[in-house]
Amino acid sequence: MKFVVGKEDLLNGIRIVERATVVKGLQPVLANVLIETVENNQIKLIATDFDLSITTIITAQVEEEGKFTLPAKKLGEIISRLQGELVKIELAGSTATITCNKSKFDIIGISANEFPQVEESISEEDSIEIESKPFVKAIREVVSAAAGYETNNLLSGVVCEVNKNILEMAATDGNRLARVREVIKNNSADSEKVFEMLISSKVLSELSKISLLAEAENMKICKEAKRIVITTDKTKIITRLMQGQFPKYNQLIPQTFPKEAVIDKFNLISALERVATMVNEKNSIVKFEFADGVLKLSGDSPEAGNSQDIIDIKYTGEPLTIAFNYKFVLEFLKIVESEEIAVKLNSPLSATVFAPCSDEDYIYLVMPVQLRG
Repeated sequence: MKFVVGKEDLLNGIRIVERATVVKGLQPVLANVLIETVENNQIKLIATDFDLSITTIITAQVEEEGKFTLPAKKLGEIISRLQGELVKIELAGSTATITCNKSKFDIIGISANEFPQVEESISEEDSIEIESKPFVKAIREVVSAAAGYETNNLLSGVVCEVNKNILEMAATDGNRLARVREVIKNNSADSEKVFEMLISSKVLSELSKISLLAEAENMKICKEAKRIVITTDKTKIITRLMQGQFPKYNQLIPQTFPKEAVIDKFNLISALERVATMVNEKNSIVKFEFADGVLKLSGDSPEAGNSQDIIDIKYTGEPLTIAFNYKFVLEFLKIVESEEIAVKLNSPLSATVFAPCSDEDYIYLVMPVQLRG
């Protein structure tokens, strides 16, 4: 195998696929990227951890065909430090020689024969083609509300539905729920068909980063019974669909809220971070006391002491004291783009909705914590 490739093209390709590598796995080859020459002077980069596989194609000047695997992290480190526009990679035995201007590296790899087979082909019978930007935005707004990846249950997934030109995504870990609706361009052959999928939040999180790197305008999603293939430009993401019935999350959202506060996002972030310095990290509880025109935040820790802060808000309802895991609230505040936040309240033990004042189609529901005493 021998080829010459643009440094930035190769580096971008490595950064895209390395998200599917396994740094500390039972099979060392899973930490590698498979580099394979393909027709029309192109090379294909492939990485997989079995749950997630990513392939991308880049243009190169191929002199000798072949395929081989190299450690993704080390390869990325080398390429990022090279000074020059063109990189030459030549394979001899189990060693690949990388040259660029006066720099030369010999890097030991693993035979392509040990790399798992990645099946990229899939039926296009059940598929959609939509614009990427609102899809990626929706991922960013809901993915933090999913349960941790290690739980390996339905709540670690994100439910996605495309109905005509409306995309709806939702995630919940049982303590909070994020739901967003976006108007999108649906370029599917059958745009009237409802398309649904339940997909790992980890995969979607990686996809949002990949889409930013690829700067794709549109993406095509093809679905079979147990897996999907998401294609953006010359990149493919192959992953398993999660199986099971996701909770009927819309039934969890209260329909009315007798109390509502409007708060400057940046003031709330600053006050929460100050108060949190004295909060017990085991429960992360901060008390919110809403009163006429002000919000008092307070926290305490038996070992450290206590803290409080007061900020001006827009609120004219009856006084209300409610407590939250402050980390849930902070995660929402740091994601949302609006400068003003609406906090919609019922009672101290009822679900509270945080929402951007500028976007009524995005809600972040947080269950309060019961205060003792």
